[in-house]
Amino acid sequence: MNKSELNRITQELLRRSGSSVTVEMEAYFPGGRLIGGKYVMNSHSVTMYTEVIRQQCLQLFGTLELFSAYFAVVFAHELGHSMDLTLTELCDRMDRTVDEWEQKQIALQIEENAWNNAMPWLQDMDPDFIRIIVDCSLEAYREEPAPEIA
Repeated sequence: MNKSELNRITQELLRRSGSSVTVEMEAYFPGGRLIGGKYVMNSHSVTMYTEVIRQQCLQLFGTLELFSAYFAVVFAHELGHSMDLTLTELCDRMDRTVDEWEQKQIALQIEENAWNNAMPWLQDMDPDFIRIIVDCSLEAYREEPAPEIA
């Protein structure tokens, strides 16, 4: 996948979403975590981590043939964050709460909002393909916290 194809995908999704975010491409997320993209609210920017997305695609689907589509879904999700009118309020609530369960619920809401915002921009894609990615991305947020042992 060449950079011009990724730029074409990002431009098309920016057009569909109406978002004015700035977009950057880097190979890896700092610190080695498998984060494919990151929306930063205060700079209204999205950074896409292309090599991480490649690794995620390979892990989830066993092939890179779906890389372009996978990249598009991840980017649409990050755009979904940028278009979330409740994001500031949810982040403020998360900062104020000390309850771990409530923080996890807020984080889940933030992620679900981004996915819900992204869906109209992905209507030309296979819904089963998208569902696999969404379910995988939300899995950690939906896990029940382990009970604390005194």
